[in-house]
Amino acid sequence: MNPYPQQVTRSAGSALEINKVLRSTYMLLSMTLIFSAIMAAVSMSLQMPPMINLLTFVGAIVLIWFVLPRTANSAAGIGVVFAITGLMGFGLGPILNQYLAMGNGGQVVMTALGGTGIIFLSLSAYALTTKKDFSFLGGMLVAGFMVILLAAIVNIFLAIPAMSLAISAAVIMIMSGFILYDTSRIINGGETNYIMATVSMYLSIYNIFVSLLHILGAFSSDD
Repeated sequence: MNPYPQQVTRSAGSALEINKVLRSTYMLLSMTLIFSAIMAAVSMSLQMPPMINLLTFVGAIVLIWFVLPRTANSAAGIGVVFAITGLMGFGLGPILNQYLAMGNGGQVVMTALGGTGIIFLSLSAYALTTKKDFSFLGGMLVAGFMVILLAAIVNIFLAIPAMSLAISAAVIMIMSGFILYDTSRIINGGETNYIMATVSMYLSIYNIFVSLLHILGAFSSDD
C-alpha cells in the first residue's frame, strides 16, 4: 500500500483548517475592533469618569478568566468576545478624552492609532510570509510580561515618570512578540480556536495602542 496519497490528503486538510482558523480570527478581530471603537465613542460622548476604565478592565478580566474558557468552543463564545472587547473599548473612552484635551491631542491619538496599525500589520505579514515558528518565544514573553506587571505595580507607589515610560516601551515590545507568537501558532497548527486567538490578538493591539498613547502624550506634553 502507498501511504503518500493519504498523507497528501491529510496535509491538504490541515492547510484548509489552518486557513479557516486564520480567516475566522482576522474577521472576528476586525469586527471586535470596530465594536470596541464604537463603545469608546459612546463612552467619550457620555464623558465617563476615569474610574470606569478600572471597572471595565476588571469586568473584562473576569470574563477572560472564568467565562471565555467555558464558551470558547461554542457560539456563545463569540458573544463573550464582544462583551470583553466592548468593555475594554468603553473603558478607553476617558483615556481618549484625556489626551484629546491636550493642545495636539488629536494628532497624538491618530499617531498612536496609525502606529498600532503599522506594528500589527507588519508583524502579522512577516509571520504569515516567512511562516517561521515563533513558539519558542512563549516562555520568554510570559516571563517578560510578569516582570513588567510587577514593575507597574511598584511604580504605582514610586510614581517615577521615566520608569512609567520605560514600562510602556517594554509593553509594546512584549505585545509585539505576542503578535508574532499568536500568528505563528495559528499558521503552524498550534492554535485551532479562532475565538481564543481573537481575544489574544485584541489584547496585544489594545495594549500597544494605550502604551503608544502614553509615550507620545508624554513627549508632546508642554509640562
